[in-house]
Amino acid sequence: MSYFDAASAAPLHPVARQGLLAALDEGWADPSRLYREGRRARLLLDAARATAAEAVGCRPDELVFTSSGTRAVHDGVAGAAAGRRRVGRHLIVSSVEHSSVLHSAERHTAAGGSVTEVAVGRTGAVDAGAYARALRADTALACLQSANHEVGTEQPVTEVAEACRAAGVPLLVDAAQSLGWAPVPGPWSLLAASAHKWGGPAGVGLLVVRKGVRFAPQGPADERESGRAAGFENLPAIVAAAASLRAVRAEAAAEAARLRELTERIRARVPELVADVEVVGDPLRRLPGIVTFSCLYVDGETLLHELDRAGFSVSSGSSCTSSTLTPSHVLRAMGVLSEGNVRVSLPPGTPAEDVERFLAALPGVVSGVRERVGAPVGAAPAAPGTDAAAAAGEPGGAPSGPGAGERVVDAVGRRCPIPVIELARVIGQVPVGGTVRVLADDEAARLDIPAWCEMRGQRYLGEEPADRGSAYLVRRVS
Repeated sequence: MSYFDAASAAPLHPVARQGLLAALDEGWADPSRLYREGRRARLLLDAARATAAEAVGCRPDELVFTSSGTRAVHDGVAGAAAGRRRVGRHLIVSSVEHSSVLHSAERHTAAGGSVTEVAVGRTGAVDAGAYARALRADTALACLQSANHEVGTEQPVTEVAEACRAAGVPLLVDAAQSLGWAPVPGPWSLLAASAHKWGGPAGVGLLVVRKGVRFAPQGPADERESGRAAGFENLPAIVAAAASLRAVRAEAAAEAARLRELTERIRARVPELVADVEVVGDPLRRLPGIVTFSCLYVDGETLLHELDRAGFSVSSGSSCTSSTLTPSHVLRAMGVLSEGNVRVSLPPGTPAEDVERFLAALPGVVSGVRERVGAPVGAAPAAPGTDAAAAAGEPGGAPSGPGAGERVVDAVGRRCPIPVIELARVIGQVPVGGTVRVLADDEAARLDIPAWCEMRGQRYLGEEPADRGSAYLVRRVS
């Protein structure tokens, strides 16, 4: 079995296991006590804090340990916003932040604050200038991930941090995906991370608040961790987290080069091996071990099950693999295909042979899933006797209702990838310049139909309200 979901949780690093076992014997006492066992526990906690701070690039007294990366984000956003309440209650986030940041933003809005969500391009990266333009006199805090957890795209943290510093606004960086590889550059103000992303144990997060940043901890008061993280410290897990962070950093340069070569191999060969695939994310500014692609005409949940049966554990942002039946907010924000989405995130130490086995198995798995859902084979043929010059039509002109040269596809009540499959089946039956009106109520159709048009060279005319669901209008170009 090959585990390819390190972006969710990396396997426990051997050094983490050793540190955990050792600290279970030596670090069980209360580190706030003055007797021998307490002093011993305090020495372990202080050493772990110093080790983690060195890896982050901050002072030990700026770093506290939390019960998770999610807790670190929530506490960081709430504390920074409260500390700067006199300045204002405006918060800036990107549209592809981790759900913990977006949920913090929702809570901020519910409490009377305002939020500006900065959009991303098709690679998943924000424009640093857009962040600068979003800054206002009442901005209390800006948030930006260091690298995206679903597609691996690295964000321009340094440029955004410099713009925020010039405006006197603190920047909180969610460094969960990248901290195991390198320190986060730039003059950021707050940072959050999670140990299980770099091979440490689950249940340990980091929250860094730079000196000089106004910060008012929210929630129950506690004298532990500078009052910023309530509850008794899980010292064995903290020791294991710090030890594993130091260990993965020592291996990072060589392992990053090796994993980058493997993911580049996947990015290059998947489109050669599998038809109708969109590889997403920035091709250059990206984390070493993550590669994401989406396959047309594929049921994402079935694809993941079949890959699991073939011996590969991968993740997906397809709507049919989520309990909400909505596409990943990251893929939606990028405007890329969501159906048949596969995220491969290689843990350190992944053998090249496992990647080759995956590439050998993938074409047959995708073909089998497509056959199961009745996907079309090959591009739709041109309708006889049509004039390609009629394809352009009026720029952006969409018919207001069914008429001559238009076909209606009723896919209401049918989930991905059926609306796109039905569109592909009928597009060749309308004349060049004619339209297809797809009726659908699946949230993924709003993303996947425009993506299909771009992949197939057809013109997406837009969306209109319909009696049932929405109507998506497509003009045949060729």
